[in-house]
Amino acid sequence: MSIQTVGVVGAGTMGNGIAQACAVVGIDVVMVDISEQAVAKGLATVAGSLDRLIKKEKMTEAEKAAALSRIRGSTDYGALTGAQLVIEAATENEALKVKILQQLDGLLPAETLVATNTSSISITKLAAATKRADRFIGMHFFNPVPMMALVEIIRGLQTSDATHDAVKAMALRLGKQPITVKNAPGFVVNRILVPMINEAFFVLAEGLATPEEIDAGMKLGCNHPIGPLALADMVGLDVCLAVMNVYFEEFADSKYRPCPLLKEMVAAGWLGRKTGRGVYTY
Repeated sequence: MSIQTVGVVGAGTMGNGIAQACAVVGIDVVMVDISEQAVAKGLATVAGSLDRLIKKEKMTEAEKAAALSRIRGSTDYGALTGAQLVIEAATENEALKVKILQQLDGLLPAETLVATNTSSISITKLAAATKRADRFIGMHFFNPVPMMALVEIIRGLQTSDATHDAVKAMALRLGKQPITVKNAPGFVVNRILVPMINEAFFVLAEGLATPEEIDAGMKLGCNHPIGPLALADMVGLDVCLAVMNVYFEEFADSKYRPCPLLKEMVAAGWLGRKTGRGVYTY
């Protein structure tokens, strides 16, 4: 399949990042969200991101203009019907994703491929909610999308070889490095990463070291670019807790129990950078 146009559902952090990644390599994009305000904010974010590339002399003004010209914003799902691949990048909420995917299913041509950017929800389960399970796949980008090289390509039980191959080729076209992953809670990266973050909260709760010392230990001792607690604040403590809850429920294994301190901080509304307070104050 030749993919000339990509549809993106969601103009937030992940959605506008995916739109930018596509546009800069010459792919037309239709980015849809529920309000004109959300769409405008997404487009402005892309423009700002491209401006930073210009300042770093990694892009010219002409290249920025060309990339922006390839992105069309809309609040109408019907605008996605001309896309060969539609990537759902809505909030990490299963009920919401199912609602969106079923709505897309009724609008898109039968041959259109659909991918979800979920970081933890079962691809097999989401695929089963559609009438194109063989043309459904996980395409998990990492934040910030324009900078991060990895894309996890997650096959559901029903995903066809042709769908996998087309989406993997698409990831390579974006300049990404895809890895193929079987469907399982958290896939590969978050399966390893989020329990590590959870363990850092246990270490903090037990008073073994301060947040700064815990983060310095992992940065200097394991060569991580950012410590686990600072990363949790960046990701969102509510997101970390939600992922741990998925693992705890799906695996029924006590090693995935969420740290009580993490749960308490989320209950307090201390979610990290997005609320101005998490492990650290911003």
